Amino acid sequence: MEDWKLSPKAAIERQRELRALTNLTPLTSPIRYIGGADIAYDKASDVVHTGIVVLDCETMEIVCSSSIVDTIQFPYIPGLLSFREIPSILKAWEALPIRPDVMMMDGHGIAHPRRVGVATHFGILTACPSLGCGKKHLMGNYEAPANEKGTYSPIEDEGEIIGHVVRTCDGVKPVWISPGHGMSLMQSVEIASHCARTYRIPEPTRQADILVNALRRGEQEVGIQS
Repeated sequence: MEDWKLSPKAAIERQRELRALTNLTPLTSPIRYIGGADIAYDKASDVVHTGIVVLDCETMEIVCSSSIVDTIQFPYIPGLLSFREIPSILKAWEALPIRPDVMMMDGHGIAHPRRVGVATHFGILTACPSLGCGKKHLMGNYEAPANEKGTYSPIEDEGEIIGHVVRTCDGVKPVWISPGHGMSLMQSVEIASHCARTYRIPEPTRQADILVNALRRGEQEVGIQS
């Protein structure tokens, strides 16, 4: 059981322990279901709306979802986002009627100062192969990929490739993709590209974003949908 009541210093030490557990060996089992997780914050309080959406990996149709309303316990500290968000995401995960074969997280995987972003932390704790899909650049150097959908370029830090910048639609801003745990660098690119259909954000995290914001606005009931 993960200890979430850590000081920032202890949380950083925990990330260093988790880094040693990270596995980027290529995933060999087929992907039938892929999940996406996201959180919507209530700006006036510590309340968060958290959701996981499970999709058919081939069609991108929603199979089921799990959502909760929770209270954040860990402060906002750059680089320690997983300690703030994963406790709530795990509650939604435990309630899922169908567990996905892969999880896409709204955030980063190894493209992180200590190589343990939210996708890495979640993947290690659940033993579910994971990848991060960041809307913004967090760290590392890269050259912008060409404007055509499907192009990508590596993100490098201190001579190490830690992810890729991926163009998911022609002429739109790219996304920052990195493996979390249980898959290779290139598999994270392939999965994200496969899941990017009409919009900039790949469907798993796009649908999770739609869910949690509907919850926040009171337009969606909390709980299991299938």
